[in-house]
Amino acid sequence: MSDATILKKIDRQKSEMSEAERKVASFILNNAHLVPNMTTKDLSEKAGASEATVIRFCKTIGIGSYKSFKLMLVKELSNTSIDVNDFSLLQSKDSPYELFNKVTHVNRGALEAAVSALDRRELDKAIDVFLEADSILFYGVGGSGAAAADGHYKFAKLGFRTTMTPDFHFMLSVAAHLKKGDVFVGISTSGKTKDVLELARFAQVRGATVIAITNVGKSPLYKEADIVLGTPMVEHENRIGSIASKMVQMNMIDALYVAVFHRIGLSLEEPCKKAGETADRLKR
Repeated sequence: MSDATILKKIDRQKSEMSEAERKVASFILNNAHLVPNMTTKDLSEKAGASEATVIRFCKTIGIGSYKSFKLMLVKELSNTSIDVNDFSLLQSKDSPYELFNKVTHVNRGALEAAVSALDRRELDKAIDVFLEADSILFYGVGGSGAAAADGHYKFAKLGFRTTMTPDFHFMLSVAAHLKKGDVFVGISTSGKTKDVLELARFAQVRGATVIAITNVGKSPLYKEADIVLGTPMVEHENRIGSIASKMVQMNMIDALYVAVFHRIGLSLEEPCKKAGETADRLKR
């Protein structure tokens, strides 16, 4: 893509498109915020064109697939229109409530983009692997560490033997005990974090299955993992803090937790009930 935004590029090239492609372009320009949640069938019906035209339209503007187009569009809508996590924020005169609304908008856009970034077949494989695991390790650094800690907490509640600590050397010692059938969950927005990559590679050597929660694209972690739960690129690497990216990671952990809970079924009812009753008694 050039330096111009996707929407500006569509507007500029619209006159050179076929009549059918112009219908798709016009709908997108007028309803950009709706498109990330639409399938090719949805968009073709709304635009009055065929699904094949939607695919041709993406190629006409220089994007290889409709999925890639949606991811790039969401990134543009979330970050170029409202940027809340770099130093440009200091130039604004927004009130705390206005900043709250901006953060909410960016997080909402990131969660909507997550639907397009995820391959549902990889999600199904991840759930199957979790259900058979004897031991699960979660690891992430910085903002991704929060998601890793949440994964450890949630899956421990389901009765799994889980480990998470920000101490890299301790995690190496724990990972040395991994075996075939165990799981290492590496969480990294960029997929380039050295500690996460080294632990993922070590876990694979030990025979464990590596599940990556990372941005779709060219990241090393994305390429090396056994199962990839792709997340959208919704933030710049040079940011003042993880906001939308952390929201997407936490959402993925929640989805995994709920899906595994759903598959385990009634066996969890009795221990959860007993834990709840004891917690209630201790509050009195």
